[in-house]
Amino acid sequence: MARTRALLTERDRELLAEEDGGNRRYQAISEIRSRITEEMETDIEILRENHPQLLKELREIVCEDKSG
Repeated sequence: MARTRALLTERDRELLAEEDGGNRRYQAISEIRSRITEEMETDIEILRENHPQLLKELREIVCEDKSG
């Protein structure tokens, strides 16, 4: 089965991993930021209205403390 992306594309992941990715890296960061601030907000609202359990699962993953 083909993998789908969550927030980052495979190329986003590659660019973020590069220490000196230049302009392409900064462009990817800008696009990711837009997805977080614009698209994610819409998706969360849709989940809240239509499938609260999926929203709960998303929150558990995103808000999980992995520091310890």
